[in-house]
Amino acid sequence: MAIQQVLHMNGGTGETSYANNSTFQKNAILHTKHIMEECIINLYNKTLPDCFKVADLGCSSGPNTLMVASTVVKAVDAISQTLNQDPPMFQFFLNDLYSNDFNTIFESLPDFYKRLEEEIGHKIGPCFINGTPGTFYGRLFPNHSIHFFHSSSTLHWLSQV
Repeated sequence: MAIQQVLHMNGGTGETSYANNSTFQKNAILHTKHIMEECIINLYNKTLPDCFKVADLGCSSGPNTLMVASTVVKAVDAISQTLNQDPPMFQFFLNDLYSNDFNTIFESLPDFYKRLEEEIGHKIGPCFINGTPGTFYGRLFPNHSIHFFHSSSTLHWLSQV
C-alpha cells in the first residue's frame, strides 16, 4: 500500500494541480483518439447494448478525465444515428486510487453534460458517471460488467511495482 500512497496526483484546481499540469496526458489521449473511436464503434455494432459501460483506469482528475467519456458518447451517438437507433444509456466508471480528487470531477459534471449536448446538437441519452476508487492490482468490477476498458497512461506503473 505504501507505493499507492506515494503515486498520486495533486488534487484541486490550483497552480500545482494535475488539472493544470497534464498537457502530456492530454496529448496522449488526443493522439490515440481515432483508435479508441474505431474500437468503440466496432464494439457497439457487435453488441448493441441498452447501457454501454466503460471503465477508465487511472482517470485522475481535471479536464482530461472526461475527454474519454465525451469521445465515447459522441462515437456511439454517431453510429446510433447511422443505424437509426436511439442511443443507449451510458455508465462510466472513473477509477483511480482512493486519494484521487473525485470531488473536482463531480463538480465539473453539470458543465460537462451541458457542453456535450451543445457539441452533439441534441439531448443525449442518460449518462451515469461513477467514481470507482481502488487499485487495479486487485478486482474492481464483477465479471462481464464492463464493455470497454480505457487507460491512457496508467498501466505503465505495473512494471514499477
